[in-house]
Amino acid sequence: MGILSADSALSGSVILSKLEKAIGWARKYSIFQYPFITACCGMEYMAVAASHYDIDRFGAGLPRFSPRQADVLFVVGTISHKLAPVLKKVYDQMCEPKWVVAFGVCTCTGGFYNNYATVQGIDTIIPVDIYIPGCPPRPETVLDGLMKLQEKIAKGEMASSHYELTSRDPSLLQLQSRFEGR
Repeated sequence: MGILSADSALSGSVILSKLEKAIGWARKYSIFQYPFITACCGMEYMAVAASHYDIDRFGAGLPRFSPRQADVLFVVGTISHKLAPVLKKVYDQMCEPKWVVAFGVCTCTGGFYNNYATVQGIDTIIPVDIYIPGCPPRPETVLDGLMKLQEKIAKGEMASSHYELTSRDPSLLQLQSRFEGR
């Protein structure tokens, strides 16, 4: 009777992995998204969720309509300065870890609305992990962005959680203080 080494005794019966990698793999395929839809890009968002593209293949098919149950915030469409404090509040109510996807050119940069009423990119309000460009973005582009998000989730990467409104846009600070009732 020989002495068994640990490798031969465990071969085929136990999978060894780092805990962070196992958690990253599980999070990668269990994305609970909160869709924050405000404009026409919502049609493309719905097309991605439909059977032809089937976002459920990536583990993201079950939207949550409560920020406390979601870990990915899909911001879809134009964000006005009046709506910016609401978006910030939804983001603040989400539990850690959380990720943000900017869906469409109006969300990413303000799009062709270069005026006083439109936020010129939601990254002035909250941190953004993935930008999906296009007006509206094609479903294939959305799926590519989702796969890039899955890679970030598996690696444990995320945008800065301690993100404060900057002095780049002082009107947002005024709106936030009015929204919070200060």
